[in-house]
Amino acid sequence: MAYHQPFEISAFHSCDREVGLRILNGEDDLIASENEWDWLGPGIYFWEQNPGRALEYAIECASGWQKNKTRIKTPFVIGAIIELGNCLNLLEPGSIEMVKKAYDKFAESCVENGKSIPVNKGPIRKLDCSVIKCLHASTDENQQSRFDTVRSAFNEGGQIYPNSNFYDRLHIEICVRNPTLIKGYFLPRPIGEFNPYLKKQYSF
Repeated sequence: MAYHQPFEISAFHSCDREVGLRILNGEDDLIASENEWDWLGPGIYFWEQNPGRALEYAIECASGWQKNKTRIKTPFVIGAIIELGNCLNLLEPGSIEMVKKAYDKFAESCVENGKSIPVNKGPIRKLDCSVIKCLHASTDENQQSRFDTVRSAFNEGGQIYPNSNFYDRLHIEICVRNPTLIKGYFLPRPIGEFNPYLKKQYSF
């Protein structure tokens, strides 16, 4: 079952300045990530409505604190307008049920093939990635409508006060599987706040 989301969102991507400027100038396209730790599966990742967190992540990648295949030299943030389309939206019950069933199928397959079920270890989320990939494969096998995007909230960071259910890095991530639904890119404003290294070098 596909869950069509008939609206567009603004979202933000962390990248290197050189890459970001090429994207904004129409000289290049973002490439889907296919790491085994990508918790929402393969795709292009964005922070929904959160340019500040996108900048933090870019800085963390540039400093080597975050794991990234290609290290960011100069932190940069680009904005995008994205149509969610057929969205595996993990903020609603139907999508959650689909992921639960995908886990059961994946775990059963691991047992049948004598393989260990992968585990999540901090930012290396091999289990989540495997389950989402299993769900996508099942959708293709059953000739169901492919999901264009995956959307989920992520509890990250520390509690903002004792016994709080609020975390200082709580955010929503979007994984775009169908890049044609990225309608355009922009430079987020205020530029000095979200791209302080637009015209100067970054050092740490």
